[in-house]
Amino acid sequence: MATDTLPAAPAGDIRDTRLAEAISERYLSYALSIIMSRSLPDVRDGLKPVHRRLLFAMRQLRLDPDQGFKKCARVVGDVIGKYHPHGDTAVYDALVRLAQGFAVRYPLIDGQGNFGNIDGDNAAAMRYTEARMTEIATLMMEGLDEDAVGFRETYDGEESEPAVMPAGFPNLLANGATGIAVGMATNIPPHNADEICRALLHLIKFPKATVGKLVGFMPGPDFPTGGILVEDRKTVEAAYKIGRGSFRIRARWKTETLGRGQYQIVVTEIPYQVQKARLVERIAELMDAKKLPFLEDVVDESTEDVRLVLAPKSRSVEPGLLMEQLFRQTDLETRFGLNMNVLDADKTPRVMNLREVLQAFLDHRHEVLERRTEHRLGRIAARLEVLEGYLAAYLNLDEVIRIIREEDDAKAELVRAFKLTDGQADAILNMRLRSLRKLEEMEIRGEHSALTGERAELDKLLKDPKLRWKAISGQIDDIRKRFGAKTALGGRRTEIGDAPAAVDVPVEALIEKEPITILCSDKGWIKAARGHLDDVGDVKYKEGDKGRFALKAETTDKLIVFATDGRCYTIACDKLPGGRGYGEPVRLMIDLGNDQDVVALFIHKPGTKLLVASSTGRGFVVSEDDVVASTRGGKQILNVSGDEEGAGACIVGGDTVAVIGENRRLLLFPLADVPEMARGRGVFLQRYKDGGLSDIKTFTLADGLTWITGAGVRTETDLLAWRGKRAQAGRLPPKGFPRSNKFG
Repeated sequence: MATDTLPAAPAGDIRDTRLAEAISERYLSYALSIIMSRSLPDVRDGLKPVHRRLLFAMRQLRLDPDQGFKKCARVVGDVIGKYHPHGDTAVYDALVRLAQGFAVRYPLIDGQGNFGNIDGDNAAAMRYTEARMTEIATLMMEGLDEDAVGFRETYDGEESEPAVMPAGFPNLLANGATGIAVGMATNIPPHNADEICRALLHLIKFPKATVGKLVGFMPGPDFPTGGILVEDRKTVEAAYKIGRGSFRIRARWKTETLGRGQYQIVVTEIPYQVQKARLVERIAELMDAKKLPFLEDVVDESTEDVRLVLAPKSRSVEPGLLMEQLFRQTDLETRFGLNMNVLDADKTPRVMNLREVLQAFLDHRHEVLERRTEHRLGRIAARLEVLEGYLAAYLNLDEVIRIIREEDDAKAELVRAFKLTDGQADAILNMRLRSLRKLEEMEIRGEHSALTGERAELDKLLKDPKLRWKAISGQIDDIRKRFGAKTALGGRRTEIGDAPAAVDVPVEALIEKEPITILCSDKGWIKAARGHLDDVGDVKYKEGDKGRFALKAETTDKLIVFATDGRCYTIACDKLPGGRGYGEPVRLMIDLGNDQDVVALFIHKPGTKLLVASSTGRGFVVSEDDVVASTRGGKQILNVSGDEEGAGACIVGGDTVAVIGENRRLLLFPLADVPEMARGRGVFLQRYKDGGLSDIKTFTLADGLTWITGAGVRTETDLLAWRGKRAQAGRLPPKGFPRSNKFG
């Protein structure tokens, strides 16, 4: 069976290319497309292509502010069908943002229907919502019919679209912009239009004005959601000088008294781009995690205005301290990055400083003014040509009528007889009979005179740069009148505040304060039982282990561990394992060697002093503030060497030191004889011929020496026989002293 032969494919332009080069070339084309046609705004009008096409499509649909609304689906359909061949969701999202009063400072679209809210809820589907342009949007496109900007073909070549808007409003700085391209991004906060206009007028008057001077007119962003800018002037100025930086924004809050000393905090404005619902969830999560011990409850009472009610746990809580905790842990304080990376007039992406952005807008307005003026001059010239033909006809009215009635080629005869242009001859031939009235002739002469005067003024404008800049200043003044500080949109919303003073929030303030009992076994297993336990005899330990230390504390306390290596370690009590089970080995919580042991545990109290001693009987007094360690490795306090080790430590209290050795010799001497040091080996407290130190204690001599026996606590006041000098050997203790050679 014969098989059909397929025709050979036509030869094309096939080239051998390295894969790396081909990928690089295509990725570069993709990157340039993203940068120039999608993600970065134009410095002149502050719009990305999708925004520009949205506004132009709405203009073509005649969705002016004084006209009715049209479905957003109609607008999106025109945009993706004629100008922007992308997904409808992306285009609709862009439209929605331009209509959200909490997203843009000066909305360009007036929306009707559900366009989302500050809680983060999405807008309704485009088939349900309607839109039209705002007054600012029409101002952005003022002059499109007057050759103010250049046009380019749309993607299919069937229509044309503006390459940039005339931008009668400083949209880039007024509404800001956000975008991520390939290898670069932009992030520009919104600003106050009145302040921008003041800076522009100053720059027109003083073209070499510094950024610092311009910041005097524009002290910082003006976010649609308000809040307080808490950055010092130098930081703001430095950011605007290089076009990069960040601004710290805090929520606005106030206190409301409830009577009887009670109060509540009300948050009325939250930082820009923070979703209120997510913010409330975050605060609730921190409360559940017990990281906001001063806060009792949070309630969202918002309607159209933001109102978050924060209830403190007690009236003694300072509002400033509570808010400082929230600022540190939630989005009630955020940072907004500044990155003025935009496309300049040559479509080149670069980071501009504030002065360059303002100057680029002024240069664009100057070019728009020149183009509109030249366009107007062309229209005037064409009209004057027609009017001059009319006047020639009025001067020779009878002859004109004769030529029209009798000549076969009336147009050619009119041109020859009165030296007219083709356009003038056509205008005469198209005149209505009623235009031959004397009144019409007078109106034409008046129009001719007015247009001649206007042409002279426009010629003068084109020849004199000072007049052009004066005209631009007038346009900017008009913006201030329409959208300035005294208008509904113009008042500043974000307060310019000072950098907040550093508030020292103690760590304890971030932890819920609860009573606990710290239990440490003989083998170094530690845990924290809830509450202050008076009887720890029923506490269970691992087989072969038993209780050794029991301390009453709070979860906000710090635990100081003194070990046999002479080091002091610090453990936060809220980090201790719970009371159920056997706990955890202390050495897992600190860097305690396997051959080291715990000698003593203390609850840290600032200002308290400790007496530490080694097994050889050397020791000294050290301040607790000096032994607190910030790392797991602890601090070396008592220097030990060889077989020597830390053998004793106690809290200093009283005027006398009691020392007993393993040789069962007791010595009492004045505490004043022991030096205070930060670290070292110290001095001899007691000397031993055999053995070493067993235990130490400080007490008040007048109250007597106490120790614990099987029958309870015993006190001995007749101590003359054991009193001596530091570094002596001592004598056998009183009868009944424990055989363990420990004070208890």
